[in-house]
Amino acid sequence: MTLTVFHSGSIAGTPAGQNTAVAVTNGTITAVGSTAEALISVADNLQNLHGGYLGPAFGDGHAHPLFAGLEDAGPQIRQCEDLDEILATVKQWARDHPGDGWIVGASYDATLAENGHFDAKWLDSVVPDRPVLLRAWDYHTVWVNSRALDIAGITAQSPEPELGRIVRRVDGSPLGTLCEPGAIDLVTAYIPAYSTEILVAALALATDAFAKVGITWVQDAWVETESLEAYLAAAQQGALHTRVNLAFRADPFRWAQQLPGFVLDRDRVLFLGEERLTAHTIKFFLDGIIESHTAHMIDAYSDCPDSHGLPNWNDQALVDAAIAVDALGFQLHMHAIGDAAVRQGLDTIEAVVAANGPRDRRPVMAHLQTINPIDLPRFKDLDVIANFEPLWAQQDPVMTELTFPRLGTERSTRQFQIGEIAASGVRVSFGSDWPVTHHHPMQGIGTAVTRTGSADPASTPLAGASYDVAAALDSYSTQVAYQAFAENSRGILATGQIADLVWLESDPRISEQHEVAELNVLGTWLAGIPTHHVAPKPVLDGTR
Repeated sequence: MTLTVFHSGSIAGTPAGQNTAVAVTNGTITAVGSTAEALISVADNLQNLHGGYLGPAFGDGHAHPLFAGLEDAGPQIRQCEDLDEILATVKQWARDHPGDGWIVGASYDATLAENGHFDAKWLDSVVPDRPVLLRAWDYHTVWVNSRALDIAGITAQSPEPELGRIVRRVDGSPLGTLCEPGAIDLVTAYIPAYSTEILVAALALATDAFAKVGITWVQDAWVETESLEAYLAAAQQGALHTRVNLAFRADPFRWAQQLPGFVLDRDRVLFLGEERLTAHTIKFFLDGIIESHTAHMIDAYSDCPDSHGLPNWNDQALVDAAIAVDALGFQLHMHAIGDAAVRQGLDTIEAVVAANGPRDRRPVMAHLQTINPIDLPRFKDLDVIANFEPLWAQQDPVMTELTFPRLGTERSTRQFQIGEIAASGVRVSFGSDWPVTHHHPMQGIGTAVTRTGSADPASTPLAGASYDVAAALDSYSTQVAYQAFAENSRGILATGQIADLVWLESDPRISEQHEVAELNVLGTWLAGIPTHHVAPKPVLDGTR
């Protein structure tokens, strides 16, 4: 039995700025406050917090670790600041990796071309003879060269795919930008699958990055069943540095055929018995994104009055699928960005409750960029968890150049209503959607509080109700634990709880609001095991 006492720092659940302690025995919290302080003299190990903050570890309620890890497998275009830099990076990568195979990279900034539309000819100028596919930062859009279009057989005569959009030139020929899976899959069907070894390495890389920012649990919100072998291998090899819960994607056209496989795959994960891997959730993409006019809107887009977006499911198919999935005991996790998609999701959950009766199901609706005022009270009525990606709630170039023109003035003022929905008594969990946006919780927390995403206190905030630091910390920890059905074992610092802990350099509750996003994570512990700590090492040094 090993007793470790964390001391000389601010502790979550105690007054801000007041130094006290937490005691951990064999991975479980055994004392907090003065009781823990009294154990300092008999502790096996001491961790001096040096005036920092110790809180429950963060969870990420919606992310894509496999996609994030795979970004390192191709040309590094995420930091490119203009079109020429992207092209030069792809050209150099092709030179460094000769052959005739596919070049796959992510994630480019969609604001670098007008309307987010990128031309195949631009890629042809640097790689004319090999197929190239680059994902946009939103992962709902790709940019391909002419060779990739030729391999996929996409021409001016190609019909518009269901659940997708081919951006075309005036003459009807494909430009090189494809939106949503219905169009993207026409090309990705020809890309060879990654080996299990590459996928395991990607998961190790991504979960290690999560651990370094204080995260111990991640909802992987988009898992194809073909990827399961990699997750099982990663768990068996000790390559997961956080817990990961898998959400298998339900296909609008073949969900009924998928059901037996969902159950079998869940059972395989359960049989494996690795504590860091679970598979309790099914993902439903209800729509796309506002920036490509594929989010499903009640009223037409302001800059495209003939379009209400692209719903992925018809109402009855979604209800039938959700009822079937819920009856099998899975948690529902719905991507909904447009206000029409949000309403469709709420209608579906209402139908599920009516069909299957009451139970502790904790349905999650993610993103919720636009919610019609009529639908706000329904989240509380239906016990829906509202999962936001708070880093999106700012006036960045994506917002000002692409989003505002599509929504118009009135809808632009009611985006990401985090404070409003929390004030109505709804549980709000936070996520990053990494690699869409950064995975660091402190950046999300800072943005939730300031609604600027900037360290400049004079920056113009995005319209919306305020959300304080304590609530934001709670949304990234306690409420994510509730989303994971783990509130009885982690998510707060209390005796009997698993010691999932995060150590910040200072107490965000007493920091200046515009400085919160910049606070560093100095240590992360998963069930008392350090998954990240900073120099000097070892963190648990055994001194008294």
